[in-house]
Order: sequence, then structure tokens, then C-alpha cells
Amino acid sequence: MTPFRYSALLTDFYELTMLAGYFEKGMHEDEAVFDLFFRKNPFKGSYAVFAGLETALRYLEELRFTDEDIAYLDALGKFSADFLDYLRDFRFRCKVIAPPEGTLIFNHEPLLTVEGKLAEAQLVETALLNIVNYQTLIATKAARIQGAAGDGVVLEFGLRRAHGPDGGLSAARGAFIGGVRSTSNVWAGQVLGIEVKGTHAHSWVMAFADELSSFRAYADVFPDSAVLLVDTYDTLRSGVPNAITVAQELRDKGHELLGIRLDSGDLAYLSKQARHMLDEAGFPEVKIVASNELDEYVIDSIRKEGGRIDIYGVGTNLVTAAGEGGGHLGGVYKLVRHAGRPKLKVTSDVAKATLPDRKRLIRVVEPDGTFHQDVMCCENESLKPGDMVFDPTNPAHRKKIPEGVQCEDLRQVWMDDGKIKKELPALDACADHCAAQLKRMPNGCLRLYNPHIYKVSISQGLNALRSRLMEKYLED
Repeated sequence: MTPFRYSALLTDFYELTMLAGYFEKGMHEDEAVFDLFFRKNPFKGSYAVFAGLETALRYLEELRFTDEDIAYLDALGKFSADFLDYLRDFRFRCKVIAPPEGTLIFNHEPLLTVEGKLAEAQLVETALLNIVNYQTLIATKAARIQGAAGDGVVLEFGLRRAHGPDGGLSAARGAFIGGVRSTSNVWAGQVLGIEVKGTHAHSWVMAFADELSSFRAYADVFPDSAVLLVDTYDTLRSGVPNAITVAQELRDKGHELLGIRLDSGDLAYLSKQARHMLDEAGFPEVKIVASNELDEYVIDSIRKEGGRIDIYGVGTNLVTAAGEGGGHLGGVYKLVRHAGRPKLKVTSDVAKATLPDRKRLIRVVEPDGTFHQDVMCCENESLKPGDMVFDPTNPAHRKKIPEGVQCEDLRQVWMDDGKIKKELPALDACADHCAAQLKRMPNGCLRLYNPHIYKVSISQGLNALRSRLMEKYLED
């Protein structure tokens, strides 16, 4: 769900100038189809996790221009009175086709397709890219981080570093779909139903006369859920020993210390030492939480060095999608059909040429359930084992779909005539779907370093259609 209605003015100005142009030229009701896709997998990985669909559908269903919106646009002095009257009655009445949230998706594939009147499908470009790009990027980062943590639990701690309040909410949602199922963001807990978790800050410790007093006070207030931050002064000489003292005092009163948190230093070394001290003192069930600029690579390194961390609190690098090949998804929204004709963006670089017309997105699945490859084909084209498929960036590279596999449609209609037509899955179901999809990826595709690149192809019919259109446009 969305916590509030997104403004119809959540758009780039050029969307409105194009809309006005279509209206004035009588083109605004032309049939049109747009595809939203990206050209490069984020983080130099082999996949992305589709997220943001429900947020996008809620935005589309509620899209309205208010009287205040119209007054603002009128004051700009750019638009005719007739066009502003058109906007007063504007509604989104298109069809939206997409995979379920949590589906693994890949470069060049149409994640979301909008079919309907040109003006309606054009206006929503910016907002859809804003919503889907960011949530998909964060869901992908979260899946990578959770994968690096193995059996460890990951918490999303990034609100204070997120890109604004709504960015914090969207990050919590995307991270949940990617597998990080708890957050420090209380608003996300309220709006999205995500479990909220947290400990205390160094300021809590510093507000008391000494560390031990601060630990005792916190444990007194939260006797069954206390996690003590042990690195304010000296982790191994005071922090952990004082936490053990409080753990024993809690036990004597019929309670148990939940955990300790490490927020600085050599986390692999400190966690091993802390684990030994806690176990020796008779507290093997006390959890060790770690934070401090963690990402998938740091977590992977900690685990390889024998670190004993149970829970990872990941903030900045998750909600900002930091890291090589990260920072943005690079999704684009391109016209692929207009007024009954397939459309193609022509470029000298075939890798940047768009794929025309309505399409199906097919996943080829091995008999054991492992994903083999994805294929895009024309809307009415059949696809079966033995058919030839082509690399979309280099059609000279081709191969046959192997025998014995299943070809499954990945996408479905979620909205028609501007109304949501299917029950939207709960966030838990989206996250479960993502986790199940990750288990079906081919060997090597989930590696952090130099992953095996999952194969995405186009069908013979789609390849031929693109070739014909490119020849036509170049001749013209």
C-alpha cells in the first residue's frame, strides 16, 4: 500500500509538454504500448529482483489532477484552457502487464508494460520509473546482502541515510521483498506491517555515569528484549564484561539478555572473542549483532574469516544501493507500439535498439526446476523446445532451446481499464517468492564475484521483426 496519494505532478515537465502536444494535435487517444526495462544488471551481478508493482498500481489507480494542480499549471502560462480542462477529467485507464513482485528479472526484459491511450500511458513514465527503479534496486541489493549472510539474520537500519522520508519507506519495502524482513523504520512498521527492531545508541551509554549503569538501566526497562551496545569505550575490556554482568543479573531475576551489538573495529575478530567470552560465562544463547557500514562484501569477508555474528544491521549501503555497479538501476520507458504499428528506437548500437511491439516474456525451465534462460517473443508467437533464439545485443549469436524443458509465461495482467483486477500478494508472499526464485538460479549466477551471466534471448519472430523495422527506418 501507499501511505498517501502521490501527486499527479510527480512527473517531469516534458511529460506534460508532450501531453499538451498530443492533445493539441489530436493524438492523445491514439493506441500506444510502452515497455519499462533496464539494459544492465545492477551491481555487476546476474539478476535483479522485481519490486514496486503494488506501489505503482496504487498510484495509477488513484491518479487525479486536483484543483490546486490545475491552478499551478495554469499559472505557468504554458498550457491552453482546453488542455487544462482535459486534465481536470484525466484518469488512467490503461492495461498494466508485469511479473509478480519478487520475480527475478534480467536486462532487456520488459518488467512492466502499459497499454492504452497515448496520453495516459505517456504521462506516467516518470513516476513508474521512480517507483520501480528504486524498489527493484533495493530489493536486489537486499537479496545480495541476505545471500552473503547465509543463515544469519539481516536487519534494515538505513532510515537516517535514506533518500528522504519516502525513500526510507520505499527502501524498507524493497528490502523486505529482497529478503530483509525487519526494519528500524517505525513508519514502515506501521504502514507496511514490517517487524520493527532496534537497540540503543552510544548516547544512551554516555548519558549515564558509567557503562555498567547504562546497561543496567536499559535492561531494567526492557528485561526480555535488551540488546546492549558494547563498543562505546572498550569492547573486550569493558563492554562485553559489563554485558555479561547484566546478563547474570537478568537471569537471577528470571530473564535473559537477548544480545550484544558491535558497531566498530574488526568485526570478525571482535565477534569471535565476544562469542568465546559469552560462552565461557554460560550465555551461549546471547546473540551477537553487528553494524557499521556493512554490505554483501564485508559480510562475506567476515564469514570467511570465521566471524561469529548472528545478526547483521545494514543501513547506508543497503538503502543507497552503494557499491560498484550500483547506485541506480538505469531503467527506461520506451514506446514499442503506436497507432497500430510496432515502433523501434533505431541506433547505430544494436545493444541500445529497443525491442518492438507487444511481447511475451517466457522462462525456460529445466526438468528439475532450475531456470535455464529467458526468451522474449512476439505476442502471438509460440515457443517450444528446438526453436532457435538469438542474443538481443548480438543476433549473430544464436542457440536452440533444449529438449525436455518447459516454457512458462512470466507476466500477467494486473490492471485493466485503470482498475486493479487481481488480488495483490502480501509482502510476505512476495518475499517468499523471491527466496524460492533465488534457489532455482543456475550454478554460479549468485556469486558476488564474476557471476555466471544468465542467458536472455529473443525469438526468431521478434528478431525478424526488429531487423525489418531497422532496415525500413534506415532506408527512410
